[in-house]
Amino acid sequence: MKKTVISLAIATSLTLSFTSVQASTSANASHHQSSDQKVLKKVNTEKIYQDIAYLSKKPRVAGTEAEREAATFVQKRLSKLGYESAVEPFTFTGYTPAASFSLSVNGTSYSPTTFTYSTNGNVTAEIVDGGLGTKDNLANKDVTGKIVLVQRGTITFGEKVLNAAEKGAAAVIIFNNTDGELNGTLGGANDNYIPSLAVTKEEGEKILTSIQKGEKPSGTVKIEGAVVSERTSYNVTATKPSTFKKKGTNDIIVVGAHHDSVAGAPGANDDASGTAMVLELARVFKTLPTDTELRFVTFGAEEVGLLGSEHYVSELSEDEKNRIVGMFNLDMVGSRDAGDLVMNTADGTPNLVTELAQASSTRLNGAPTPFQAGGRSDHVPFAEAGIPAALFIHSPSEPWYHTPEDTLDKISKEKLQDVAEIVGTAIYDRSRPDQQGSSVKKKATFKAPHLYHEQDVK
Repeated sequence: MKKTVISLAIATSLTLSFTSVQASTSANASHHQSSDQKVLKKVNTEKIYQDIAYLSKKPRVAGTEAEREAATFVQKRLSKLGYESAVEPFTFTGYTPAASFSLSVNGTSYSPTTFTYSTNGNVTAEIVDGGLGTKDNLANKDVTGKIVLVQRGTITFGEKVLNAAEKGAAAVIIFNNTDGELNGTLGGANDNYIPSLAVTKEEGEKILTSIQKGEKPSGTVKIEGAVVSERTSYNVTATKPSTFKKKGTNDIIVVGAHHDSVAGAPGANDDASGTAMVLELARVFKTLPTDTELRFVTFGAEEVGLLGSEHYVSELSEDEKNRIVGMFNLDMVGSRDAGDLVMNTADGTPNLVTELAQASSTRLNGAPTPFQAGGRSDHVPFAEAGIPAALFIHSPSEPWYHTPEDTLDKISKEKLQDVAEIVGTAIYDRSRPDQQGSSVKKKATFKAPHLYHEQDVK
């Protein structure tokens, strides 16, 4: 009888425990559903769409009047919502691409491309083989006053040009190491650069063959109208303090996007979509009680090297860096012709942002949004500072990425709604007053390289 009594007691205890777990799980699910609804019922995709329409009327190149107008629009919208918002200027060295450029070899015209930050010039000289343009490749070569032909690879384009210039070269031609056009950047302004153009693999190999045959080909490199100058770009910021002065978590969540675009592109998806979504989430959260400080930021000069977000992070105090538990970066979140939603983290590992978003997407859509390694946007400077951060983007990108065809008619309201719901409920899951998530910050240890969203550097 004793064993029976014990067995019965264990069985009863297990039943009660299981019932308790079921009740707790059910209550937690019900609580999540209730808090999610507070966000979902506020999201208005039409408002996001209309803000995209306004922002994408023309390109918003960093350092131009059009970018300043976009920043002012964002600031006024945030101010109208009741936020204390600010337009924060910062300077950077900008580059205006060449108005004209050309390359001819032995009288035959080629179809080159230019490098961002390449300097002007008009050089006619013998073309010589410079290998990969490394110091070792050029060490025993006489390139003084000549045009050096180098292949892409191993070191950056900028290093190739500087190595050739140091040896006295007058110009550089870099040819691709794979099929297709080469569009690149020298990485930044430098007074020691010499005129530099890029050609395809096929064109480069044709010139190289001529050199190897001992024909001593003569080339003319001409670049005109390129301008390097100091310019001003802008970040726009707004902060929602914790609703509870004494019971707040002291944590910070940053929601960001970049408001600039590339030259010639209206940038409806890249990244008026992300900017407009930041504005909508700011509207959604304005009247929702939160125990966490929320910061809404749009960055300038992302397309020329993540400069706005780098500047923002550089201005953070150590206390602020330690208090930021997550950075949600919205970039290209609305194209009808892009692939599915993914999250990119600088090192490809999960963090608090991906965990919150996977939980919210599972609740809303029945499956977690996948994540992968990826840089090239404004989450990278945050990750480099040890702040959990992730980029929300659709992959693969649309065919008209960085082209004049990135226009309002390509925007999908359904995709905007999906991303706004996932991100909004993820943020609220961590910032609602009765949230159960850990307030312990998850530090990133990976130091990501500066991966440009614009062009290749190697």
